[in-house]
Amino acid sequence: MNRLSRSLLGLTLIFTALGASACPEYLQGEYRRLHSDESVNLCELTQGKAVLVVNPASHCGFTKQFKGLEEAHKKYLDKGLVVVGFASDDFNQEAKDEEEAASICFVNFGVTFTMLAPTSVKGENANPLFKALAEATEEPAWNFNKYLLDREGKVVKHFGSMTSPDAKKFTRAIEELL
Repeated sequence: MNRLSRSLLGLTLIFTALGASACPEYLQGEYRRLHSDESVNLCELTQGKAVLVVNPASHCGFTKQFKGLEEAHKKYLDKGLVVVGFASDDFNQEAKDEEEAASICFVNFGVTFTMLAPTSVKGENANPLFKALAEATEEPAWNFNKYLLDREGKVVKHFGSMTSPDAKKFTRAIEELL
């Protein structure tokens, strides 16, 4: 390895370390995509973007909110919003397997935003992000809770299941964030 290559490698390592430290600890980590072997690094996915985190379930009375979440994803994607769905069976409303859950999300509702494989979103088994969301606001009491994070990863707003993605207060909060 020549001197220039070593210098470039050193700079890459420094920038990588700086980027990792800028990402909040609760966003650090890999999560598997729904019905896939592929994983997503949340820091990379959300870096410098506003984030909408939601805990959907495929067999819930609020499942129709997938449509509004997808509309928000498409409307605000180019303005810097990332939508991330954390499938969960904490409320016993998730499909019996990931293939069925994926079909409901991707086929029935045309979801194109990032959907992750089921993880726990409440209690002591909650994934690190949902533990931080609960500390900053409140733990989800049901499916389809919506959390907004600013471009630095700070939690700024929580909306419960009853707030639909097309509610004025919800869209206003997104637009203020962007």
